[in-house]
Amino acid sequence: MTKKEIVKTISEEIGMTQLKTKEIVQKTFDAIVETLVEDKRIELRNFGVFEVKKRAARKARNPRTGDKVFVPEKYVVTFKPGKEMEERVRELERQAAAAAAARMNEAANQNRTEHPLSSSTYGEQNTSG
Repeated sequence: MTKKEIVKTISEEIGMTQLKTKEIVQKTFDAIVETLVEDKRIELRNFGVFEVKKRAARKARNPRTGDKVFVPEKYVVTFKPGKEMEERVRELERQAAAAAAARMNEAANQNRTEHPLSSSTYGEQNTSG
């Protein structure tokens, strides 16, 4: 989903113009970034926690050449989802597992009923005379 799609969805739900909604969404994103830069952490209840962490310098390997390369330390943004988000994503996993199990059962049932020897086109004997 893009920012444009988020703006469209929100504007339709609350009955506000897309232009005004875009401004609000952008200000929200700007506030998140500004808080991360200043405080290095922002916690949004029922959503999650964004945090700035320092990644240590390390030695790595160039995958093309195999040469050793030094990677300097850098700051990265991490995200840890809140309990509500985590639970809703887990529900997707449960739904996907249930759907996969249903497809496997359906396929197994079809294989049993569509076996070539049990089909009426095979094994029929001509009884006309």
